[in-house]
Amino acid sequence: QVQLVESGGGLVQAGGSLRLSCAASGIMFSINIMAWYRQAVGKQRELVATITSGGTIDYADDVKGRFTISRDGAKNTVYLAMNSLKPEDTAVYYCHVSTIGYAFWGQGTQVTVSS
Repeated sequence: QVQLVESGGGLVQAGGSLRLSCAASGIMFSINIMAWYRQAVGKQRELVATITSGGTIDYADDVKGRFTISRDGAKNTVYLAMNSLKPEDTAVYYCHVSTIGYAFWGQGTQVTVSS
């Protein structure tokens, strides 16, 4: 059974930092891409950052320079270090993992940034 277990969300003041983790288990195939998405209330889910098995990284424009995605291939774990957080970063953050032919979502973790 595939599981994506996220952790690290919470409440933080503007300018603060959080680090999200997502550990994947039960996946039978090699993971190609690990990513973080977020969804704010009343908005569509949007891509925040991606990292491929080869280490290629991409970020949404509004998090560049503030967020850092990384992965531990041996642990099938992806991280998102978030610095200089803004109230507009408030959302549920979801981990997403894709292999050849399959894709999986985590349950989401709430990040709330107070002004």
